[in-house]
Amino acid sequence: MSSITVYTTNACPFCVRAKALLDKRGLPYEEVNLGRDPETRAELAQKTGMMTFPQILIDEQLVGGFDELSAADKSGRLKELVGA
Repeated sequence: MSSITVYTTNACPFCVRAKALLDKRGLPYEEVNLGRDPETRAELAQKTGMMTFPQILIDEQLVGGFDELSAADKSGRLKELVGA
């Protein structure tokens, strides 16, 4: 199975929704909360080009935020990405 990392911040409703979607699909993930880590937050923004949260990576490949995760789920692409 693929490695899923969900980068979140505090009080982020889209982060909650992304984690709920992954939980519903039974997909394990590692949550990295960057709410109090501005240095790593800046590194992630440099790496992905995104400043919003959540940011979801599957095997270090950027999927995007909640909207992109939801679209991938609806299209069947999420299953392909995780190798399910």
